Amino acid sequence: MSAPSARTAVATPVAAPEPDRVRLGLGLREHRKARRLTLKDLSARSGVALSTLSKMELGQISVSYEKLAAVARALSLDVGQLFDPRAAAPLGMPAPSVVWSSADTAPAYSSGNYDYRMLATDFPAKRMTPLFGRIVARERAQFPDFIRHPGEEFVMVKSGRVRIHFETGELIELGRHESAYFDSGIGHIYLSLGRTDAQVLVVMSES
Repeated sequence: MSAPSARTAVATPVAAPEPDRVRLGLGLREHRKARRLTLKDLSARSGVALSTLSKMELGQISVSYEKLAAVARALSLDVGQLFDPRAAAPLGMPAPSVVWSSADTAPAYSSGNYDYRMLATDFPAKRMTPLFGRIVARERAQFPDFIRHPGEEFVMVKSGRVRIHFETGELIELGRHESAYFDSGIGHIYLSLGRTDAQVLVVMSES
């Protein structure tokens, strides 16, 4: 009988950095400097703490969509442009009439409770912000507060089941292919129901 072969040691992979959080930081810094704004200026315009902005630019923290939207508004940008500095068409060049994007390759961002895939980032001056999301949160207590941002929001559940809580006390549950449309200025949070994380398509507009 042959001796049992030695088990090959497998190296434990080192956790990879979060490239899209770093990409966000680089994009944020580029857009801020292009407007000749200091971090203090941007903090005053956006209402986001200076220390938070500094950590965002360094790729050290993830923040809620609410803060991302506030920073984008202060820079007169769509949220997606924070991840894709190419989104502004070169001077003198016509803007594209259509762009293609895939949730599989779109810039990713995690706030801890939600994982986002930012869609159509290279369409300039968008009036809507489309994204593909995965709802990680299960409990209301996982959120320090409700999420609020100006405009309107549409959500359709692609898989799983979602409960949306509003600061008014209202709540709605959505299953696969069910949708909701609401005023996103009213505080709200998404929770996944069940064992699997729900996946959703969300479109937000500030108009």
